[in-house]
Amino acid sequence: MNSVGKSRARLIVKGIVQGVNFRYYTQREAKKYSVTGWVRNLPDGSVAALFEGEEEDVEAMIQWCRHGPPSAHVSELIVQPEEYRGEFQSFSVKF
Repeated sequence: MNSVGKSRARLIVKGIVQGVNFRYYTQREAKKYSVTGWVRNLPDGSVAALFEGEEEDVEAMIQWCRHGPPSAHVSELIVQPEEYRGEFQSFSVKF
């Protein structure tokens, strides 16, 4: 697989990020940027996400996650770059 210009990042978003439609808005943004992967709530009240796509699109998603949807309040964003794998066909909300 040609991964030139491709990127993958795993994120943990902390703050007021559950109960504010964070996952729904993340999925909507991911579709806008043609990014694949997933987003899910974690038991500790944070949100985890994994993004794959063109470098600039993944970076746009990371920047978006710094503030999230209107009713969210992001207090911390942990970004872990990973090697691109191309393992997803779409972007999903995991439960």
